[in-house]
Amino acid sequence: MEDHSLEKKYNKFIIAVSIVIPVVVAILFGVKLKDFGYNVEPLSFLPPIYATINGITAVVLVLAVIAIKKGNQKVHERLMTTAILLSVAFLVMYVAYHMTADSTKFGGDGIVKLIYFFILITHILLSIAIIPLVLITYVRALAKRFDKHRKIAKITFPLWLYVAVTGVVVYLMISPYYAH
Repeated sequence: MEDHSLEKKYNKFIIAVSIVIPVVVAILFGVKLKDFGYNVEPLSFLPPIYATINGITAVVLVLAVIAIKKGNQKVHERLMTTAILLSVAFLVMYVAYHMTADSTKFGGDGIVKLIYFFILITHILLSIAIIPLVLITYVRALAKRFDKHRKIAKITFPLWLYVAVTGVVVYLMISPYYAH
């Protein structure tokens, strides 16, 4: 049975979260705890951890698609919930790192620099766009509106996978320039 009321119930939440997360992340990205008198060491151990989380998210997303193609809905559900939780963990660590450390400048030149910035900019823009897509896709599954779920999942999956994979690529490209 389809539940249209569940979708309607979550619409305002999805809109709010889709606006609040990027705005809060942008604000917190510019906030440094040291500016408020907190003598916090940079959490420089976090970037390889959150890059790994992005990589694990990519694997989980692929496994979730394989599970649903094999008809294993329960495994698919668990994997998709795991992917969302991994993305939240990434976000928390990402913000924590940037609140304690100065941004790292990319040190490459020429075509490598252009490639890096192309990947970085598309990663950032799609990481913002993916928030409502993931939430809408998830709510449609919860509402058992699987026809609409499948339709939007065909857009959500490749974009989310791109964001997860490019998160790792951005880390690998910038990591030689981190202050040690």
